[in-house]
Amino acid sequence: MTQHFHCKFLALAVATALLTSCAISHGLHTKNTLLDANTLQANQSLKDAHFSAANWPKSEWWQSFNDAQLNRLINDAMASSPDLQVVNAQADKANAQVIAADAERYPDVDLNAGITRSRVAKVDDPLLEGKSYSTLRTANVGLSYTFDLWGGKKDAAEAALGQARASELDRQASQLTLAANVTRAWNNLNLAWNNAELAQQNLERAVGIANIQQQYVSAGLTSDYQYKQAMSQQKTAQAGVTEAKQDVTDAGIQLSTLIGKGPDYWHQLKPAQMNVPVAAMLPNAIPAELLGRRPDVVAARWRVEAASKQIAASKTEFYPNINLVAEAGTKSLLGDAFLGAPSRFFNVGPSLSLPIFDAGKRRADLAESDANWDLAVAQYNKLLIGSLGNISDTITQLQSIQDQLAQQESANQLIHSAWDDLHREYAAGLRPYLDVLTIQNQLIESDQKLVALKAQQINLAVVLIEDLGGGFQSGSSQV
Repeated sequence: MTQHFHCKFLALAVATALLTSCAISHGLHTKNTLLDANTLQANQSLKDAHFSAANWPKSEWWQSFNDAQLNRLINDAMASSPDLQVVNAQADKANAQVIAADAERYPDVDLNAGITRSRVAKVDDPLLEGKSYSTLRTANVGLSYTFDLWGGKKDAAEAALGQARASELDRQASQLTLAANVTRAWNNLNLAWNNAELAQQNLERAVGIANIQQQYVSAGLTSDYQYKQAMSQQKTAQAGVTEAKQDVTDAGIQLSTLIGKGPDYWHQLKPAQMNVPVAAMLPNAIPAELLGRRPDVVAARWRVEAASKQIAASKTEFYPNINLVAEAGTKSLLGDAFLGAPSRFFNVGPSLSLPIFDAGKRRADLAESDANWDLAVAQYNKLLIGSLGNISDTITQLQSIQDQLAQQESANQLIHSAWDDLHREYAAGLRPYLDVLTIQNQLIESDQKLVALKAQQINLAVVLIEDLGGGFQSGSSQV
């Protein structure tokens, strides 16, 4: 009869707690909606792009530049970059948290043993002698276990696993970003070297013109004013050389720092001629396959899944649960009786926890989990939209740069040809110095613009590779 009453009481308590939990969590829900990549429209923006089914970047895409120095730079960066070390530590931390969360699903078992020697004070001695000594020997095994009746601990472990997978993908995304940044920094250093060479050529032209002008002054063919003007151009060109050298140093130090080396690391490098390895082309199936090609997008999707599991775990906190505590061991004052039956003891006791009042803590925890899911969804949607937008913008810029390069190369050839003709005529005294000054300024501007456009084309090609995931490929486009 008593056992039947206890069963009915337990069932009633569980039912009451379930009803109470439903009332407590009522009204809490998520707000955002996960975006479907296939609903994003980009046909108009990419209408002039060239597509190829096999044109997704390769995993070691930088090798397509055929630059041994670049390959070494990226290898050194992968081994030494502090930024990458930070991400690696974060991924290791997330993996450790998975183990900790999964461990919550299993019992805790502890073994304790001890020996205590004591002397009894007179006031505590039943015989009032105050000279009794005793040695207490103890050994016990304790067990505690919280049942996962509603799967909350499993959900929490899966949430931690989702975060760990996202952290691993963050590692790959950081490697992609680092490789892209190193490539751009190396390209910028080569641009600085090219500009320094152009500045030196401009100085040599200015020196040559100043020498000719000095000869004219000595022969009385021109005024001292034009000679001073030519010397002013020479000094300006010399200042340009000094500035260009500083730009080289700045670009070199920036590259060295990015790789994780000392500021002198770049001095071992030599100028290289970088070119875009292939014409800018886009792979098919954009934006659908973009979900599985970009590590940052896949990581964001895993964070949505982890947040969803955390919501499920938070909801189970509203339900009752059962805890089990057990202990067994031996305790004796006599060494020879330590393992005897009279010294043995055990206790075991299940307990039922019923969430009734917590001043709104559980509701706040669930509301926080809902907000974290909304945040993860918003970040995923933002990243997905931004990714496709960046691809469209980059491919448009590449097409524009290609047209500008063709026009600038033609203009550069014309200005160099004009300079050669003018220089001969000026040396023969057939042209005024003003014509030389005009063409000289146009020449340096044209040369600098041409090398800048080539460098910009390479940087944009790297940006496109980065936008397309840099060769990353998950097991599936859907998480």
